[in-house]
Amino acid sequence: MQPFQPDRRFPQMGVRRFGRVNWLGLYTLARREVMRFLNVWQQTVLAPLMTAGLFVVVFALALGKGRGEIMGLPYLAFLGPGILMMTVIQNAFANTSSSLISAKMQGNIVDTLMPPLSAGEILTGYLTGALARSLIVAVVIAAGMALVLGQGIAHPIWALAFVVLGALLMGGLGLIGGIVAQKFDQMAAITNFIVTPLSFLSGTFYSVEALPEPFRTLAHWNPIFYLIDGARYGIAGVSDAPPLLGLAVCALAVVLVLGLAWRWLSTGYRMKA
Repeated sequence: MQPFQPDRRFPQMGVRRFGRVNWLGLYTLARREVMRFLNVWQQTVLAPLMTAGLFVVVFALALGKGRGEIMGLPYLAFLGPGILMMTVIQNAFANTSSSLISAKMQGNIVDTLMPPLSAGEILTGYLTGALARSLIVAVVIAAGMALVLGQGIAHPIWALAFVVLGALLMGGLGLIGGIVAQKFDQMAAITNFIVTPLSFLSGTFYSVEALPEPFRTLAHWNPIFYLIDGARYGIAGVSDAPPLLGLAVCALAVVLVLGLAWRWLSTGYRMKA
């Protein structure tokens, strides 16, 4: 009796070949991730705009014109790009981490793992949602800054590049956090004790050149500093570090983080709650 030979004219469940992409599965996963945050746009899009606006109002009332200029900019013009990038990276992290940890806790992570999707396709699908949410938030806040502060964008391509890198970096870190965490309070601990301090202490509200040593040197080892500094260069035209250096550091961080996330997704590491 001849062994069974599958008909190669049709795609076989679970068969993966180099260069072959499950476009339907990838589209479905990416669409699910995008629609997941659009269905609650009041929380995922409107709320970040309100939070950014409250930061500006509080700092304007607390400091007024007494703060003076930083790097040749009025303080609110210096503050705006930092708040924009801080909001972008927090939303990118929240989108992937909340999606993954919710699926694990509710037991429906199997709906993502069972279809014939490679680790790269799963990674791309999750990152599409994070990137879409980050770009929408960035556009909304940038429009608000233009209307309220009269602040335009000095270098649009640079600003877009750093927003995309920030979304990919923090979306990847959100996946790593969602993989590592086994319950919601562990995910909250990662957000509260790692993501939020890093975003607040990376030059969002001040120039790192004003920090004493060794904190100034330590700040330059933080990739999030280069994201915020790069966004400030793209929007306001000033920066603490050379933009090309920031671009290189952020790109390297993205490669390392996404490489680790891809590795864990390909092995199924801690993918069950």
